[in-house]
Amino acid sequence: MEAEGLTNEQTDKVLQFQDLTGIEDMNICRDVLIRHQWDLEVAFQEQMNIREGRPTMLTASTDVRAPTVINDHFLQQIFSANMPGSRSVSRVPSIGPMPRSFTGIIGYVINFVFQYFYSTLSGIVRALVNIGGGNEPRLVTNPLDDVLKFIREYQERYPEHPVFYQGTYAQALNDAKQELRFLLVYLHQDPSSNPDVDSFCRQTLSTRSVIEYINAHTLLWGCDVSTPEGYRVMQSLAVRGYPVMVVIMLRANRMSVVGRLEGDCTSEELLRRLQSVIAFNEVWLSQARNDRLQRNFTQTLRRQQDEAYEQSLLADEEKERQRERERDAARQLLEAEERARRDVELRKEEIARLKIELANLVPDEPAVDAANAIAVVFKLPNGVRLERRFQQTNSILDVYHFLFCHPESPDEFEITTNFPKRVLYSKTVVDAAEGSANEIVNKTLKDVGLKNREVLFVNDLEA
Repeated sequence: MEAEGLTNEQTDKVLQFQDLTGIEDMNICRDVLIRHQWDLEVAFQEQMNIREGRPTMLTASTDVRAPTVINDHFLQQIFSANMPGSRSVSRVPSIGPMPRSFTGIIGYVINFVFQYFYSTLSGIVRALVNIGGGNEPRLVTNPLDDVLKFIREYQERYPEHPVFYQGTYAQALNDAKQELRFLLVYLHQDPSSNPDVDSFCRQTLSTRSVIEYINAHTLLWGCDVSTPEGYRVMQSLAVRGYPVMVVIMLRANRMSVVGRLEGDCTSEELLRRLQSVIAFNEVWLSQARNDRLQRNFTQTLRRQQDEAYEQSLLADEEKERQRERERDAARQLLEAEERARRDVELRKEEIARLKIELANLVPDEPAVDAANAIAVVFKLPNGVRLERRFQQTNSILDVYHFLFCHPESPDEFEITTNFPKRVLYSKTVVDAAEGSANEIVNKTLKDVGLKNREVLFVNDLEA
């Protein structure tokens, strides 16, 4: 099997399909699976439908239109009734075997020309008879009923036979075209009026080797020419006598008649004729399979390329969205940093304004020898020591204003004693005290028990 281009999963499906169906040619197995989009279950069911003579799902409707059939005698292998192996004598003269002498060759050519004109004139006569009313056209009302009736009656009379396709002629043509199989058309005539037909059905078509070969290599469609459907097909295929089997296949993208088997013959001769037609024309089906495989490969490749392009496009779009998100995040970060920087600047400006404003509230430093004056030592977080005199009647808030307005002091701080540690002033505590804040800040230095040369610590709350 030419497994190029198949994945491991597809190769496994080909092997499974071969095991299930018994089809020896793995290229055919591959082609069937490709036509069914690698759906193993659907492909197997279609093969079962074909083996049992049922139309496939693609042609299940009886309203399908039949493809045009090319009926060119120059494309056909024609086996007439008077050839070796036949049991009946054709009414059409035989040209016999190719002679070896010069005189015999001339006679052979004359006989060939005579047979050609005989066949042509007989066809013209049949057409004129039809036009003149000898064979009235029959209206096809229900072709499927005609086919099923023929199969039922044939089964009753000849129980042993190949599997007949249980669908209309149009369905059979479409299935043979879709499945790339040979369509073997058998047109039946009343055996009571033609002993050759009865002999052919009873002795030839009932042979096990014929049954197995036809079932394995063809779709067999049959109908009685006395029914509208059978008559219509007989007219379209220009049948001259019975029994007759016509081989149709897809050749050069057109359904064409490639074989015509006329007259009664032995089972061995029928097999030889069928094998000859199929062997000669199998190359066309192989070419069609390869063409389909190439088209499928091209379509698959194009689809994969489209999918890859689509995925690449989606990836590019996602990358662009990610970049946009990153740009938005960076912009928001810059904006947040700018807002924070601006807030810091505004706060600094506000603190600077407050220091100027509150500086006017700082009480004057009393003289060294002033009564009730005490000296207070402050240790700032940066190690600077400040010393300042206050009146014992000055409030803790006055001390806070002094420290707040000093350039070496932190912006947010608390004032504590050394030991035991007491918080004399904390803006956080004052802000949280709300209604009782005045009671805290209005306490005098005397109220909080500060003595002369008392050391107080200034703690940075933002450190």
